[in-house]
Amino acid sequence: MKKNSTMILALLMGIFTLMSCENDNKDSKLSAQTFEPVAVTKTNETKIYMHYMAWFESKESSGNNTWGYHWTMANKNPDNVNANGKREIAAHYYPMIGPYHSGDKNVLENHLLMMKYAGVDGLLIDWYGTYDVNDYRMVKENTDALVQMLDKVGLEYAIVYEDRFLTNIVNAGLATTTVSAAKTDMAFLQSNYFGDSNYIKINDKPLLLNFGPITLQTPDEWTNVFSSVNPKPTFLTLWYESADAGANASGEYSWVYQDNSHLSNFYANSLPNLGVGMGSAYPGFRDFYAEGGGGEAIGWTIEHNNGATLDETLTLAKNAGVGHLQLITWNDFGEGTMIEPTLEFGYSYVEKVKAFAGVQSTVNVFPEISKLYDLRIEYKGNGEIQAKLDRIFGYFVSMQPQKAVELLNDFE
Repeated sequence: MKKNSTMILALLMGIFTLMSCENDNKDSKLSAQTFEPVAVTKTNETKIYMHYMAWFESKESSGNNTWGYHWTMANKNPDNVNANGKREIAAHYYPMIGPYHSGDKNVLENHLLMMKYAGVDGLLIDWYGTYDVNDYRMVKENTDALVQMLDKVGLEYAIVYEDRFLTNIVNAGLATTTVSAAKTDMAFLQSNYFGDSNYIKINDKPLLLNFGPITLQTPDEWTNVFSSVNPKPTFLTLWYESADAGANASGEYSWVYQDNSHLSNFYANSLPNLGVGMGSAYPGFRDFYAEGGGGEAIGWTIEHNNGATLDETLTLAKNAGVGHLQLITWNDFGEGTMIEPTLEFGYSYVEKVKAFAGVQSTVNVFPEISKLYDLRIEYKGNGEIQAKLDRIFGYFVSMQPQKAVELLNDFE
């Protein structure tokens, strides 16, 4: 009897060992699994791009232990935390994940997954160039980190060039002229971004937007700036500013200003005459400059109206039949144009973009994407759990949200 019991015990232990090995092999295979990004299926053929600010800096990330101007302006201190756990920031609205560093991998993962599942095709990244003046270098480094993550998520991107700051480069003694400074920036874009497979191309040329022109306001200057760029980009200026670039401009894009009538006028009177025209949609506009001591208020406000403004501007774009649409913006909290999930509006804005895009996925993953971010932070430094979260990220980017949610449920 004792002999039989021993044999049975040995047999059971063998089965247990075999099952453990199989589970270990399964976990090993999952850990080693690579995930290629898969595009979201949607019915709206309009190319939907999100204007994105890479200028945020947190105390933890900065080399000088500061939060950065775009969270503080002149008089706010995010180290001050209220009874509800909210930090004091220079904005009327509060990001759902709290104030952050734009180069943080976990933040970028969260933002890009939100956009992907909302049906956004790519990002238009506000960019100050390559020089180390003020916070321009930090914005460039954050943009580089963003571009790497974009490739993993499977979204496109293009640059929105801020020529307004070129004078600062010259005044700092880093370039002899504003044109030569701009040519240095273009050389960087040509070598590092324009050739990327996921860089946005229109008419087989890399797309480049300019927020202006503001400093370079003659066609000759832009001809010089683009003289070494091949092919010359599909270059879009702000609405009604393309004459400053002359034949170098391929068209214009609309922006947010005063009220929605300006958008209607652009669609009716300008868009039909442009070689390339890009529309815009936004949830509202309410700047914080005066309250934050960051300068004078812009002087006008477009109320959010519980999402009605975003609904209206999306409808205007649809009725105008725009082929390319810029959403203004993902995260300009200083001007209150953010579509990023906030405590005030929840996920309502990304849900509206998803509906406009005609995304076919019926799985509601926005809260689950937030949960992934929360777990990244909670288990920071835990390699085993981070590897599991990497698999969840992989399921999200490869459009297997059900599997991602199943793994996330293991943490409940």
